[in-house]
Amino acid sequence: MKFTLSIFSFFVSVAVFAQPGKEVSAARMKSIYEEVKTPYKYGLVMVPDDEGHKMDCPTVFRESNTWYMTYLVYSGRGYETWLAKSKDLLNWEKLGRLMSFGDAGKWDDNQKAGYNALTSTRWGGDYKLGKFEGKYWMSYFGGKEKGYETEPLSIGMAYTDKKPWVAQEWTRLPEPVLTSADADVRWWENRNKLFKSTVIEDKQRLTGHRFVMYYNAVGDSLENNKKTRWYERIGMAVSDDMLHWKRFGKDPVVHHPVGITGDGVIQKINGTWVMFYFGAFWQDRQGAFNRFAASDDLVNWTDWTGNNLIESSEVYDKLYAHKSFVLKYKGLVYHFYCAVNKKDQRGIAVATSKELGKSKLEFISPDSK
Repeated sequence: MKFTLSIFSFFVSVAVFAQPGKEVSAARMKSIYEEVKTPYKYGLVMVPDDEGHKMDCPTVFRESNTWYMTYLVYSGRGYETWLAKSKDLLNWEKLGRLMSFGDAGKWDDNQKAGYNALTSTRWGGDYKLGKFEGKYWMSYFGGKEKGYETEPLSIGMAYTDKKPWVAQEWTRLPEPVLTSADADVRWWENRNKLFKSTVIEDKQRLTGHRFVMYYNAVGDSLENNKKTRWYERIGMAVSDDMLHWKRFGKDPVVHHPVGITGDGVIQKINGTWVMFYFGAFWQDRQGAFNRFAASDDLVNWTDWTGNNLIESSEVYDKLYAHKSFVLKYKGLVYHFYCAVNKKDQRGIAVATSKELGKSKLEFISPDSK
């Protein structure tokens, strides 16, 4: 679909095309920032066992007295989805794979990057996974080609009727639910790469549907304007059965004129919906960093214009500090993120709202082999 940005929307520095009266006030945005900020970096909590693998995109949930994390592991072949557990949110044990590589000639043989669906969105809540029709669900981006995020990448759905806190292969729908080849594909997602998705339940039916998916994708702004090509933006899709998804609106709901806006994760804080997301390569700042936007209706989002929530500052995250999962437990805020050092080693780190000391975990070095 061809789309022409207005002069205003091209140069505006914030991400939100909010309808009149739909903006979240500056005072409320500041209050959210004060509630969620995590100035104390504890450090790495999960790292690969060797230099040939990279960890990415933590998603955290709780069952009984144990925390679980699904996360991605990249090898030269592509992404797989893994599971880990913890008693204290700081010390984690790897449990095994949830979605593995395949060799059956399917559309997702070499890329399976999964994210738990229907995680409780209540800030400071139980962070349990919700069910639909007796199943736990996971959205993921998949692809058939080997390599680092090699196109085409599409969004699929997986499920299990067993315990999702046990390492096991999830069942995947045979075909993707959203692709860049769909007839209704929009201007901002028309370049063969649909990425991370987050699925929540819209209990109030603010969108008119039961389930909402936020996902980021690559697309063109202007057909012949190379400056704005290949950037990522966050948009929406909706469903009533988790199987059939349709796009919601023609434009992204959170985006910026330049660079990446992606990996939205949702919490509801004091009555306001909050989307934690990461930005990268913007006009006004370097590198990659974590930020947030807020909404009263899940559709119109107001972007935070203040300080980054997470940015590069340590040796282990000197290249990039991005891709959020933020939660509150027993009065403390934990901000999990992907930490990337100058050698492009990737692991999972956490920052907190109170000082908890420093992690002793480090990336493996060639000399330690």
